[in-house]
Amino acid sequence: MDKLSGKKIVIAGSRKTDEMSLLIDKQGGIPIVRPLQGLLYFDETAVKQELLFCVNNKVDWFVLTTGTGTDTLLGAAEVLGIHSILIRKMKEAKVAARGYKTYALLKKLGIQPEVVDEDGTTQGLINRLISYDFSGQTVVVQLHGEPQPTLIQFLEERGANVIPLLPYRHIEPESSTLETLCHELSTSSIEAVCFTTAVQVRYLFGYARRQGIVDTVREAFSTHVKAVAVGKVTAEALKDEGLKLIITPESERMGAMIIELAKYFARDSNMN
Repeated sequence: MDKLSGKKIVIAGSRKTDEMSLLIDKQGGIPIVRPLQGLLYFDETAVKQELLFCVNNKVDWFVLTTGTGTDTLLGAAEVLGIHSILIRKMKEAKVAARGYKTYALLKKLGIQPEVVDEDGTTQGLINRLISYDFSGQTVVVQLHGEPQPTLIQFLEERGANVIPLLPYRHIEPESSTLETLCHELSTSSIEAVCFTTAVQVRYLFGYARRQGIVDTVREAFSTHVKAVAVGKVTAEALKDEGLKLIITPESERMGAMIIELAKYFARDSNMN
């Protein structure tokens, strides 16, 4: 039996959409691509200034949130000829790491983090940092593509002087795409939205807030539209927006996400 038979499933990502569409199609569903990722670009000038600050000033903490972003910063430091100084600074400071890729990269560099997250999420990292005092301390926070207001606010409320390191910046997705998806949500014309990164969630809800329809979007996800997250970090972003039911696979893979959604609809159909 086709578990997604006739159901319209939105793909919010911009990568591997053909493969995901094929999976949805094989399950009998109708894939709809609504890319909410936006464009990612490397801000060379800003990164140079941020890295030079790190090597020329006392840094008490480095909080590293992604392996890819950390690796990019180290690559930029190499180009600037300050790679070894940056590594030394990180070894002299306390380091907090979120995600297994970040931890693996630090291990390869011979850096032992003071703090590691509980579960791969930003909240899991915050939970581990609660017992530390950041009063008057300079905390460099490596981000990937977007701000992390919850993490930044947490540190600033505890007295930290936060210096964000943001090598990648996002350009918002097309407003027409956001408008179309919000219309589909409010008119019950789709059955699920598959989110592959947290930034897609933030763009959708940010747009909905600006348009004054955020309650309508939340209502859609609590009634007739299923919210699907590829992994814990994306699910965390959906929870932050007040969503209760979020379908997430055990294996953080796009294919596994579609299979998990199909299983959910199959169970739901059997119960009815």
